Amino acid sequence: MRGAPGKREGREQRGGRVARAWPWALRVAWAAIPLAAGPRLAAALDPRSPAMRSVASIGLWAGWTIVLLATLIPHPLGLTALRIGVPAGAVAVSAALVSHSGAAWGALVALITTASATGLAFSAPIGMAFVNGPAYPNERRFPLSPPGALLLGPLPVAWCLAVGGPAATVLLLAARLWVAGAVAGVLGLPAAAVMARSLHGLSRRWVVFVPAGLVLHDPLSVADPVLFRRQLMVSLRPAPAECDALDLTQAAPGLALELVLKESVAMVLVRPGRRGDQAGAWDRLLFTPSRPGVVLAEALARRFPVS
Repeated sequence: MRGAPGKREGREQRGGRVARAWPWALRVAWAAIPLAAGPRLAAALDPRSPAMRSVASIGLWAGWTIVLLATLIPHPLGLTALRIGVPAGAVAVSAALVSHSGAAWGALVALITTASATGLAFSAPIGMAFVNGPAYPNERRFPLSPPGALLLGPLPVAWCLAVGGPAATVLLLAARLWVAGAVAGVLGLPAAAVMARSLHGLSRRWVVFVPAGLVLHDPLSVADPVLFRRQLMVSLRPAPAECDALDLTQAAPGLALELVLKESVAMVLVRPGRRGDQAGAWDRLLFTPSRPGVVLAEALARRFPVS
């Protein structure tokens, strides 16, 4: 028994090293993109007009710099910047590879580098690292999985508008298509701002362990963060197949967890598309974290009731 605390501390140290390695892997992959894909991007831009080449080059370097800075700042805002900017870089590189033929090995290196950066940007460990950046030392945040309905279409459309509006405006103006550029700016820039804000909302969804209990912070489900005190918790467990608990999973993919309480807790539920919110009290609820096993392990480490 005496060795148990030491073993636990050793596991925590190893887990901390692994967690810190993920952001560094993303930084290295993103920093390598100019070397891996820069020549292909330059070759694809070469036939364009000088104004178009200059504007596109400045835009590409500016986007790359912004994302690189975001990798260095663990914060939900940085996470949003990553998940908007990294796939935009992957799309640009893919378009360059399609429009300009070259050595196969160069194309393979560019694809592997951009695919690696994109996969890392959307990985659960990166999400955890960035949402915990501004967290207090005695709390631990765990991101929630994105709503399933958004994954089926609205989320990609929102990303296309957030990226396409500014890009189309700048490139059309660089091509001296003044009317089209003005229309794109008037319509696309406000839409891009709204979509970017909506995408940032997905980076602000999490459950967080605090000394007093467990907090649900999900603007898509509840109007205000809700604290479930440790004294009221009966069990935190994988949700059974048939369950009549309050469903706050938003049909997200992955394993849902069920929180069972001794008594009902008041909440104000957000009901998109319906008139007004719904106030009530519930003693059982479901939510879907992106890493449910890690959530249960954290609950055990904090001596929360887990079954």
